[in-house]
Amino acid sequence: MQLRSNYLPKDFIETRQGLIFAVVDPVVEQGHVLCFLRYVRENGVCRKHDTAAANAYLTDRYPQYLYHSTRLDARLHAVPVAEISRHFQPEAVLKTLPAMSRPDAVVAGLSKLLALLQTQSVDPNALGITGSVLISAQNANSDIDLVCYERAVFNQCRVAVQNLIETGRLQQLNDEDWQASYRRRGCALSFPEYLWHEQRKANKAIIDGRKFDLSLVLTTPAKSYGSVKKLGKTVIQCRISDDQYGFDYPAEFRADHATITAIVSYTATYNGQARVGEWVEACGTLEQDAQGLLRMVIGSDREAQGEYLKVIPDHA
Repeated sequence: MQLRSNYLPKDFIETRQGLIFAVVDPVVEQGHVLCFLRYVRENGVCRKHDTAAANAYLTDRYPQYLYHSTRLDARLHAVPVAEISRHFQPEAVLKTLPAMSRPDAVVAGLSKLLALLQTQSVDPNALGITGSVLISAQNANSDIDLVCYERAVFNQCRVAVQNLIETGRLQQLNDEDWQASYRRRGCALSFPEYLWHEQRKANKAIIDGRKFDLSLVLTTPAKSYGSVKKLGKTVIQCRISDDQYGFDYPAEFRADHATITAIVSYTATYNGQARVGEWVEACGTLEQDAQGLLRMVIGSDREAQGEYLKVIPDHA
C-alpha cells in the first residue's frame, strides 16, 4: 500500500526505543516532527502515558525528545525524522482492518460503524482510524476515533450520525457516557457547560455500547501559521464573525474584537465550540505573529489547564 511521505496530526510515529508519539503539527521543524509521547512499548505491551507521566518519562530517560519550538514558541516533544522507525497512518491502517480474520470487539464495532456510514453514502476512502486502534493497543474499554480527511466528508458524517441516531441504528451518549467523557477531558468548563456545547456538535455517538468520535484533519491545512511570540494569558469576550474552520486542526474562530483577530484551539474539547454570530468568552495565551497580528491560542500546552472557550448564551 502506498504511504504518504508527510506527517499529519492524528498520525503516530514510533522510535527504535519503542516510544510512540502522536503527531501534533504538519510542519517538520529543523528536521523534527512535532509530537507528544502517548505510549511506551515494553515487552510487547503498549502502556499509555498522560501528559505529566510523559514529560517525566522523557526527562528521566530520553531528554533528547523534549523540544522547544521557536516557530510556535512552545515546549512539546519532537523526534528527528531519521530516528522514526515506524509511521502509523490512520487511512492506511483503516484499509487493513476488514481483512482481519478474528477482529476484537473494538474492530468489530468499527467495521459495523463504517458499514452504517456507507449506507449514508459516506466514502470510506476519505476516513482513517487513530487512537489506540491505530497502533493495535486497544482494549475492551477503548473508544473508536475516526478521522475524516475532507471537510465535505466530515460534515456528511455528522449529518449521517444524526440520521442513524434518529433511525435507532446508533445511540446518543447517556448521562454516564457524558460524565466519563467530561472526566477524561479535564477541561475548565463546568459539566453543564461542557454538555451544552458537546450535544450540538454531532461528532460523537454510541455503537454497540462503545463511544466513537469524529475529527477532521485536512491533508493540506486550510490555514498556515508562521512564527509567533507569546505575550501571556488573557480573557476576552467577543462575537464570532467566522466559524468555517471551527472543526479544523487547529480549530479557528474569527473574532469581532478590537485587537485580537482570531481564537485558535489545539485541543479537541473546543472544536466546533462556537458558531457565527454567537458571543463567547475565551481564556488563553495571546500570541503575536511576524506581521504584528494578535490571536488567542487555547491549548498551547497539551492539557490547556485553565484555558477555555464557551458561548455566552444570554449575552445582550
